[in-house]
Amino acid sequence: MGETMKIRTRGMRQNRGIRTAVAALAAVAGVAAAAVPAVASTAPASATPRFLEPAELPPHPTSPWYAGPVTAGQPDPLPMCVGDALPSITTHRDYGTEYDTSAQQITVVERSEQRAKDFAKLLRKDLAGCAKKLMQQDPDITATQKYYGRLNVEEGADVYGIHTASAWGSSDIGLFSVGRDGTTVTVVRWGQMGNFQHAQVADFKATTVTAVNKLY
Repeated sequence: MGETMKIRTRGMRQNRGIRTAVAALAAVAGVAAAAVPAVASTAPASATPRFLEPAELPPHPTSPWYAGPVTAGQPDPLPMCVGDALPSITTHRDYGTEYDTSAQQITVVERSEQRAKDFAKLLRKDLAGCAKKLMQQDPDITATQKYYGRLNVEEGADVYGIHTASAWGSSDIGLFSVGRDGTTVTVVRWGQMGNFQHAQVADFKATTVTAVNKLY
């Protein structure tokens, strides 16, 4: 999850910029989270959702993960599958490795728990229909997907895998999850070159559980 599931194009080749941002942040004491809207209902008024740290992502066999700053606003470019649904109150963080692997966490704090439920439902619907939509948008792309089930964390999280192959020979695998804690919805995305055999599903599920648990 224009984006044609060329994960390298939409996210995985932003790694150099990510490492540059991380180097700049090293000059200050820690990374300050960007401001997000006040949380209503179940979360304390002063709370803002926390984001994954690099070490909490699926381990890369030959490279550490690097993290950019927590940034208010929609990611640019928008991620495939879920990007069209993201509101202006979105907050996100990008991650990358030395190689063609990337990740992203996207969080939205809604005004009520019902709005958060509806938004999570919309994201799940977009992911469920992602492969079909990608092929409609680009006839040179063949996309297939899998649903990896629901995780029992807070109000739940769902995990999806999407593979695309292009007419010019590229092959990319992406994992997506949508989780909710009260009024807050978070999306985690991981992607690299490869196919379903290269998907780190168990590690990604563990990352998703961590992401949802540590929001507050």
